[in-house]
Amino acid sequence: MLELAIGAIIIALVFDFVNGFNDAANSVATVIGTKVLKPLHAVTLSAVANFVGPFVFGVAVATTIAKGIVSPEDITVYMIIGGLAGAITWSVFCTMLGLPISNSHSLIGGIMGAGIAGLGFEKLVFDGLAKVLIGIVTSPIIGMIIGFLLAGAIIMFFARHRPATVNKTFGRLQLISSAWFALTHGANDGQKVMGIIVLILFAEGLISEIEIPLWVIFAAASAIGLGTFFGGYKVIRTLGLRIVRLKPYQGFAAETGGGIILAIFAILGIPASTTHAITGSIMGAGAIRRKHAVRWRIGRQIVFAWLITIPGSAGIAFVSTYIIYLFV
Repeated sequence: MLELAIGAIIIALVFDFVNGFNDAANSVATVIGTKVLKPLHAVTLSAVANFVGPFVFGVAVATTIAKGIVSPEDITVYMIIGGLAGAITWSVFCTMLGLPISNSHSLIGGIMGAGIAGLGFEKLVFDGLAKVLIGIVTSPIIGMIIGFLLAGAIIMFFARHRPATVNKTFGRLQLISSAWFALTHGANDGQKVMGIIVLILFAEGLISEIEIPLWVIFAAASAIGLGTFFGGYKVIRTLGLRIVRLKPYQGFAAETGGGIILAIFAILGIPASTTHAITGSIMGAGAIRRKHAVRWRIGRQIVFAWLITIPGSAGIAFVSTYIIYLFV
């Protein structure tokens, strides 16, 4: 039914907004934490870049989401609604606690849980889920390495310059690196809801093949951009201030490194977690000064949130889907 599809698409866009709201921290935390930009200016810059991102890097991630979690030929709109209910509930809960969890993995866990409830394990697409696992395992590790190496290279090349000059230079460069990370964030996270909307259209027979219409790209990009603008400031505080006190050159290194990971993953169609990428990069850039500059206890709390995200959202989605099917 057209009305059911429209309702499901609205729910998907709500999740996209929540995604931007929670993940606002990922692209602006460092530039706020280093006091280069005020929060309002930072989230405005990030919102615009988030909107543009999906138009720049293609739709490979959206295709992975549409085809690579649950068999698109078997999924129903009711399962998608149940999956979104799990993802939204989990994301809002963690945002209220100030935990920078992966909204990407909330969505993936939600669709998995709904698919298991409606179809069983045999309809999961394990090749696609392997891509998700690659993103979970590699993005924080690579982020930490790149952040550490970039910050180390900056120290090496600017060792003879006055600290005030270095801070001023990289304060300006952080405007570019922050926009770059926000652009790649939009390119990766902005595509995930596109894949869900296409699944809805395909499940209801409104399109005959998995492809991403331009209006879907525009709608999803707008939702995540608005969510970013209104931002989750409690999460921004966690990433920008509580993990490590950053200098501008470290913020530049973290944003640049995280953006490199997301750009590569977006091109390869791997639905990476922007939270994983930027948190790893922040820790790596912070650790270049000394190991104890990073508050590893906060990092461990975040890792714990990552580990329970897919099971948590999948569990809520499983129950939600089961309840939905009791009434349809």
